[in-house]
Amino acid sequence: MVKIFSLFLLIQLSLFAQELNINIVNFSGKATLHKIEGEKLTFIDSLDTDNNSISYVNKNLKNGLYKIIFAHNKWLNIVYDGKNIKLKTDYKNILDSLKILKSESNKLYYKFLKLNKDYKTKTELLNIIITHYPKEDDYYKATQTKLASVQKEYDNFINIESQENPKLFIARYIKSAQLPIIPQKISQQEQLNFLKNNSLKNVNFDDIELINSDVFANKSIEYLTYFRNPQLPKELLEQKFMKAVDTLLHKAKINIFVYQHLTEYLIDGFKKFGFDKIIDYIVENYVVKDDLCLDETLENSIEKRIEQSKILAKGRKVPNILMPDKNGKVYELFKSNSEKTLLVFYSSECPHCKELLPKLKEISTNVEIIAISLDTKREDWLNFVEKNKLNFTNINDPNGWNGDLATDFYIYATPTMFLLDKDKKIIAKPTKYIELLKHLKN
Repeated sequence: MVKIFSLFLLIQLSLFAQELNINIVNFSGKATLHKIEGEKLTFIDSLDTDNNSISYVNKNLKNGLYKIIFAHNKWLNIVYDGKNIKLKTDYKNILDSLKILKSESNKLYYKFLKLNKDYKTKTELLNIIITHYPKEDDYYKATQTKLASVQKEYDNFINIESQENPKLFIARYIKSAQLPIIPQKISQQEQLNFLKNNSLKNVNFDDIELINSDVFANKSIEYLTYFRNPQLPKELLEQKFMKAVDTLLHKAKINIFVYQHLTEYLIDGFKKFGFDKIIDYIVENYVVKDDLCLDETLENSIEKRIEQSKILAKGRKVPNILMPDKNGKVYELFKSNSEKTLLVFYSSECPHCKELLPKLKEISTNVEIIAISLDTKREDWLNFVEKNKLNFTNINDPNGWNGDLATDFYIYATPTMFLLDKDKKIIAKPTKYIELLKHLKN
């Protein structure tokens, strides 16, 4: 009886096991399967490879988008929806020679990718012609007709062909990933305004399964590009991006998991491009305020930034400092009676520090300045102080980034400034010299 039951169970499991099979000509080597979450790839498993063939039996994969990675930076995305997948391709040109033998979801996915690319290229070119071409010319009318045809084809695929089963992962993916259809006969500025107002209209921020794809990342990048202006100075560009971030994260708040996912993605993205002020804005206004639990694998500097925003927020009292100055005299912060104190953490190798520290000598208001070096070599610190004739209190933690001061103050970058009141509570944490001057005037 036990043997019969075991055989029955084995048959049942084989009936419900989903398989991935790829016939890949000119292939020999290894392949790995990875889960896609935005721009983050998570290793799932190694794939069985043998004689131009790759196979994999599903081990509780979740619905979503996955990436198969080969050698020499070659890869292939697949949509998993609980059904068998059978593909054929040539290793020399994996994407262009791809044939989907079994999997309606993957057929829709790759058709969408091609259609999306063609639609974007064609509509951008046609809209330029319509905007600038003489309206009385026959070619203008022909261009309008062509644009309408391209838009109709795209709309038909998005809203009809791909939505035969709207509950499928791929149907929901396409619905959220679609590009907006811009009305004809509007100016370029009106087109930009339309895109800002409508590009996120169809994104389902309440769909948890879409986290297991690139849709939230792609739509965020698309939306942010509408606020990008290379002619603006960085400070104004940051303000534009902050406005876009507000829209994205307020929409994502409908689902806590999507909210966390998108917050992590934006922090990581702005980190890569050096927009530290935007990261601080996200941390203070979303991560700390809503007590978000972000991925433990976030970069150490981001973790420190979050902790600093939580623990050393405006109005909080800072930890005491006990450290000898350059003359060997121990400086103690809590014994200072100054109305205002400025703590500046810096490194002699930091370019922005080299620019900021000498400027601090120009401050004429009643503020005690404490310059805290994180140099691990005493001579580097003293040479910097001497060279720049720093006439305020100078101390150094020889343990640098691993020292008590960097740890107690959650220092993640230099220079870092804390402006304190007489009770050693934080008035402000200016990031630039001009911001510091504004706070000192108040």
